[in-house]
Amino acid sequence: MASAEDQAAAAALLGGDPAAFDALLSTLMSASNADRAAAEAAFHRLRGSHPEPLALRLASSLAAPATPAELRAMAAVLLRKLLSPTASSDSSSAAPPPLWPLLSPDGQAALKAHLLAALQSDPPKPIAKKVCDAISELATLLLPENTWAELLPFLFRAASTPEAPNLQESALLIFARLADYIAESLLDHLMTIHNLLASALAHPTSPDVRIAALSAAVNLVQCLPTNADRDKMQDLLPAMMRALTDCLNSSQEASAQEALELLVELAGAEPRFLRRQIADVAGAMLQIAEAAQLEDGTRHLAVEFVITLAEARERAPGMMRRLPQFVGRLFQVLMQMLLDVEDDPAWHTAETEDEDAGEGNNYGVAQECLDRLAIAIGGNAVVPIASELLPQYLSAPEWQKHHAALITLAQIAEGCAKVMLKNLEQVVSMILNGFQHPHPRVRWAAINAIGQLSTDLGPDLQVQYHQKVLPALANAMDDFQNPRVQAHAASAILNFSENCTPEILTPYLDGIVSKLLVLLQNGKQMVQEGALTALASVADSSQDHFKKYYDAVMPYLKAILMNATDKSNRMLRAKSMECISLVGMAVGKDKFRDDAKQVMEVLMALQGTPMETDDPITSYMLQAWARLCKCLGQDFLPYMHVVMPPLLQSAQLKPDVTITSAESDDEIESDDDSIETITLGDKRIGIRTSVLEEKATACNMLCCYADELKEGFFPWIDQVAPTLVPLLKFYFHEEVRRAAVAAMPELLRSAKLAVEKGQAPGRDESYVKQLSDFIIPALVEALHKEPETEMCSSMLDSLNECMQLSGCLLDENQVRAISDEIKNVIIASATRKRDRSERTKAEDFDADEGELLKEENEQEEEVFDQVGECLGTLIKTFKASFLPFFDELSVYVTPMLGKDKTAEERRIAICIFDDIAEQCRESALKYYDTYVPFLLEASNDDNSDVRQAAVYGLGVCAEFGGHTFRPLVGEALSKLNNVIRHPEAQHADNIMAYDNAVSALGKICQFHRDGIDAAQHGLVACL
Repeated sequence: MASAEDQAAAAALLGGDPAAFDALLSTLMSASNADRAAAEAAFHRLRGSHPEPLALRLASSLAAPATPAELRAMAAVLLRKLLSPTASSDSSSAAPPPLWPLLSPDGQAALKAHLLAALQSDPPKPIAKKVCDAISELATLLLPENTWAELLPFLFRAASTPEAPNLQESALLIFARLADYIAESLLDHLMTIHNLLASALAHPTSPDVRIAALSAAVNLVQCLPTNADRDKMQDLLPAMMRALTDCLNSSQEASAQEALELLVELAGAEPRFLRRQIADVAGAMLQIAEAAQLEDGTRHLAVEFVITLAEARERAPGMMRRLPQFVGRLFQVLMQMLLDVEDDPAWHTAETEDEDAGEGNNYGVAQECLDRLAIAIGGNAVVPIASELLPQYLSAPEWQKHHAALITLAQIAEGCAKVMLKNLEQVVSMILNGFQHPHPRVRWAAINAIGQLSTDLGPDLQVQYHQKVLPALANAMDDFQNPRVQAHAASAILNFSENCTPEILTPYLDGIVSKLLVLLQNGKQMVQEGALTALASVADSSQDHFKKYYDAVMPYLKAILMNATDKSNRMLRAKSMECISLVGMAVGKDKFRDDAKQVMEVLMALQGTPMETDDPITSYMLQAWARLCKCLGQDFLPYMHVVMPPLLQSAQLKPDVTITSAESDDEIESDDDSIETITLGDKRIGIRTSVLEEKATACNMLCCYADELKEGFFPWIDQVAPTLVPLLKFYFHEEVRRAAVAAMPELLRSAKLAVEKGQAPGRDESYVKQLSDFIIPALVEALHKEPETEMCSSMLDSLNECMQLSGCLLDENQVRAISDEIKNVIIASATRKRDRSERTKAEDFDADEGELLKEENEQEEEVFDQVGECLGTLIKTFKASFLPFFDELSVYVTPMLGKDKTAEERRIAICIFDDIAEQCRESALKYYDTYVPFLLEASNDDNSDVRQAAVYGLGVCAEFGGHTFRPLVGEALSKLNNVIRHPEAQHADNIMAYDNAVSALGKICQFHRDGIDAAQHGLVACL
């Protein structure tokens, strides 16, 4: 109950004279923290004690033209927050309840009327927008309940008043915000709203009305439930495009950019809406992209539109590939944008990491877009265009054009890999010519291209061209006049060696290692860092062959680790840790042991030193410790008490997340590179990626320790399991989830081995059961919610290992939950495949798109393979007692045997039945009628893996099938005969099927000799 004093204060603030309330609003914006805090406290008290008078006073302040503009704006913001269903100043459980339900019916009616009146009072634009926000916020609550009958008629009237452009704009903005909520109710009025939008899009004087109409049209098209409904809006598209071109023609580029952003959104969400007029729309956008007189931001958005269309594979597969002339124009625009680079002295001095010195706005956009374009439409579409343009650029006199050509090659390599591999010689010689160019930035770009292609076109590039590429990179490391070129050459050695066998690398090691040591001693810091990274990679790739260089290299590495203690050398020191630990792993424990002790002393001392949050040493040290553990094995155990506390701290980091309304003016710091922003529905979410990366590294390291130390990791399980298990559902960062998933069986194995070997004082099998009960249900639940197909495979793999380790410790409820989830996984996979199959019916579907779909479906095969493994484990563990669960699953397994399924799916389904027949013996006889006909048919399948699984199954059925199998003996012998007598039966691909067929034949002879008829006796005798 409010005190008398509070009641008096409330009466003063909410009484007839608005001056006191206006003063409160003013103080809420005060620069003085103390004054502002006092005003906020007073406001919260009013909200709790007098919600209705407060809401109405805010609304009347808003609607009163005499109220100063900044106070009206503040009133609108506060009212919107109060009306929001998530209204509270924080996310704590003590947040006040939503305000709207606290109002009386009269209060609610008055508030709605005040809001609409405020809009009609023609407030200044910034206030009008905030009123629109408040109305939209309330409407999202009321429209689904049909409790604001006046709103839609009001909006229709207001949106049809070109003589009051401000009101018309406001109504259209509200339509745009509410499209999701009102699309269904507008279906009966679709032609009315169509005509209203057509008129507003062509407003004679107000570009703001045209943009608001465009916003409403774009949102409505996205929210309409069917293609037929969207088609009714199709003829608005020319007017929507005119809204954009009118802004450009009248030099209103800010409005044009708003229009472009809306059209980019439409291209991403409903590309098919654009399809019928795609040539006109894409042509107009490319005209904008080509117009050098326009602002960079305008041109970039036009490029983004065309790239977004190219990327819209799920909704409009192949559409842009049908327009090669536009792809060619876009490619040309992007290559011209790459010319936006100057010869900045800072690039040459290489005193800073800034590789971007001299690059203009267009350069980075072009780089990113070339990469995205190539991935989106593939090499068959891109390489012919590149083949035409690149030679023109490479024969031009300007260094910028040579630079642009080489950067282009690097950027398109990932998306065009298959096609570029067919022209590898031409591509490599084009790049290696760049190594001789007089301008260092061109040489840098050539090295960059070789580095990128080593990743994207490896290992073919390494196998075929090592004798040209490695000497070229070694020579580039001698370029002491251009340290940035040297450093990049060292980095490219890293890329090259990552996809390289020790056999290819070894002949070059003498030259490479000696040059890297020279750079380590004489180079600038950037060059030294590059040399360390390259040495680490070369050691990792050459493994045992690196031993001969160990004594020459390690003293330099230790010297850097011990002496590079300045803040400016943090990254250098961090990379020395990486290099030392990778060299140690390459040469092995015996060679590394003595130095390892010294190195670990330094790391332990560092561990106890406070570090700044952005210090790279933290992350590098976490990884170095884990590698040292891999190298030293059980000898590492004494250091675990030093390593684990900070590692757990990093693994337990909370994500640094900022959530704002997508429509709000509270911009998340967009210029902060460490913050990634995504928009989900009406929320904008900013996530600090550095925190997530540290967390992911720590989780990976925990998994490494558990894997390496086995039972030695036992003392840490009780801290690690509660840290990692919740991260199975950590959707902010895939790598964190991946590490948590991989760690689950390692933790269980560690506990099981420790108990079995008597290294878990006071613990017995019940501890393993307890841990299993904690991990397995969590894995099953995470699997149910996992959005990524590839991660589903990893989770099933992890679950399978955990089940193998737990064995009979699993109880019936857990087996039921696992079986149910396997069912869900099969259904979800089939649904995804069906959706992809639907995409093949799209009018622009082509062979390139078919290839991409095939790759996506191969991921589904991996999921099904893991399903087969999990079922195999359950069958082997529980035998006949698993059959009641299998009875429910069988209806999902048998469709996988169909001829319309892939060979891999058929093989897995057969293997599942093979396990049932082998493990459940006579209890499995009831399935023979369903499955054995498939086995007989599959015994002569074209695919050798399917044949092998089928003939193995026939052998199992012959052994355990008794009278049930007897009638099938004749047909089985005939099928086995085909396998055994095939002319290529003993070819490497077929030998497994052949061996299994011979074994199955032996079992038929052993268990069913009297079932072999006279005609087949001769066959058996021959065999």
